[in-house]
Amino acid sequence: MASVGIDEASIDTLVRTFYGKVMKDEVLGPIFDRAITDWEPHLRKMVDFWSSIALLTQRYDGRPMPVHIQLGIEPQHFERWLGLFRETANELFPGEGAAFLIGKAENIARSFQMGIQFFTVPKKPAA
Repeated sequence: MASVGIDEASIDTLVRTFYGKVMKDEVLGPIFDRAITDWEPHLRKMVDFWSSIALLTQRYDGRPMPVHIQLGIEPQHFERWLGLFRETANELFPGEGAAFLIGKAENIARSFQMGIQFFTVPKKPAA
């Protein structure tokens, strides 16, 4: 990914810049504030996550779906999250790098939305 400007240092910058915006966001900030009491470990975990996604380092070891289900997030939150992510990626990376990361983020958001919907929609009782 170095050919499109993505390396460990740029992933760290992406994560810290993006979550800096999330923390200040009037919609997303309160959601994350309720869930995260110490931001530094979360940021390191997100650097590992994005390093695993973009550079295939396999450093991330976690189960993000159960955590996100408990947050009570809705489709409009994903759109807001994606908007901030797109903005940050476009600010920090040249065209192909931003497009690559944004594509990954869009796939992740779609997957999370489907997972959250599946696990939170009340099941119909068996007849």
